Amino acid sequence: MSQIGKGSAKRGKPSYVYAIIGVSLVLFLFGVVGWIFLNIKKTGDYFKENIQLHAYLYRTASTKQIDSVKTYIESLPYAVNVEYITREKAIEKYNKDNDTLWKKLAINNPLPESIDFYVKANYIDQDSLAHIENYLLTNYPTTVSEFQTPKETVASVSQFVKNTTLVLLVVAIILSLLVIVSIDNTIRLAMYSNRFLIKTMQMVGATRGFIARPLDGRAIVNGLIASGIAIGLMVGFIGLSEKFIPYLRVLHDTKNMFLIFAGIIILGLFITLFSTHRSVLKYLKMKLDDLY
Repeated sequence: MSQIGKGSAKRGKPSYVYAIIGVSLVLFLFGVVGWIFLNIKKTGDYFKENIQLHAYLYRTASTKQIDSVKTYIESLPYAVNVEYITREKAIEKYNKDNDTLWKKLAINNPLPESIDFYVKANYIDQDSLAHIENYLLTNYPTTVSEFQTPKETVASVSQFVKNTTLVLLVVAIILSLLVIVSIDNTIRLAMYSNRFLIKTMQMVGATRGFIARPLDGRAIVNGLIASGIAIGLMVGFIGLSEKFIPYLRVLHDTKNMFLIFAGIIILGLFITLFSTHRSVLKYLKMKLDDLY
């Protein structure tokens, strides 16, 4: 009899280990999608912020006029790495990547002076760049001869980021729903083996709060353990990814990664607690015969 009693007690315990493993894997998958989403956005921003803009200057422009244009561009909150490129600097940069035919033919340096700069990712779009171009050409007509932007590159990068973000957003929404349903089902299966214990406690006069409190507390602990495992898997996955794909190190964003980790913890705690409490209430409302 004692052996049978022990076997019943074991079967009466929720399968917390399997529930924790299941929740951890689902949260890990959720974190990976969030990380991919973050890297796609960072990739787009990286390419955008490496698009150099050129304000070409007339050869007749004076030093004072050039300084005025440079000062204006530097005052823009979204302009970075503003640099005045003399004709000597221009040909030096060109010589690194091109065959200087005019040098072989003893032709004078044909390259103009310019003010080169980069723009923060949020401002790399056709409207913002067109505004800068119109302002420079209108307000500095005798200094700025041409404002050059790689419009096709800007349009391509912007479209790529927009399309990819939209696709990943849809995937993230679908995955979030799947995560919630999967964790909910996992917890419900774990609680199923404990249904008779819940009902027995109710039959001997225990209140709902008294019955649910320890199970809810256990759900919080399990949620934290599952979240910790998922975060550990995420750290290992990111470390391996950055090791084999060095480019990903450039995109590494610790602040946003902590936000993803916080999201994993919050989701793990909320869903495990909600599902556990709902399962307890469900079994409390059921008749004893319905539990079989």
